[in-house]
Amino acid sequence: MAGVINRVKSTNDLELKDRLVAINRVTKVTKGGRTFSFAAIVVVGNEEGIIGYGLGKAGEVTTAIAKGVEAAKKNLIRVPVHKGTIPHEQEAKFGGAKVLIRPASHGTGVKAGGAMRAVLESVGITDVLAKSKGSSNPHNLVKATIAALSELRSPFTVAQNRGVSLEKVFKG
Repeated sequence: MAGVINRVKSTNDLELKDRLVAINRVTKVTKGGRTFSFAAIVVVGNEEGIIGYGLGKAGEVTTAIAKGVEAAKKNLIRVPVHKGTIPHEQEAKFGGAKVLIRPASHGTGVKAGGAMRAVLESVGITDVLAKSKGSSNPHNLVKATIAALSELRSPFTVAQNRGVSLEKVFKG
């Protein structure tokens, strides 16, 4: 069941909020001197279970951010959020970045740093414990966090697959 991704079909009716995760200034040395360009990684989400990320590159910061937002809107996924937290613990890896996300009780808050915090808040998770192991590269951290969120299974689908009631899933 790993690798099941719930893609979002249309973005027309969604109220998406964008968050800038990181900006990287890149220098190209030419015969005439140095040329600067910018790469921006952006996360968009409706804070109700839909999230996407995008990378934009341009000569101006604002243009790079706008390109990142457009790219993020093209690869949205749906994440099961249950009572403000995630249904179960999940690990994922992308490149050198490894992430661990765990459900937390109500009132805990988002215990995560940097790039992971932006992703988890954009998806609408209010209580979660998150740990970043390995690389702290924001690009890989965002991709690893979204990979972990995309592998989450909703309690309703688990109950249907097992053929039991929803209450029984949480007791066992």
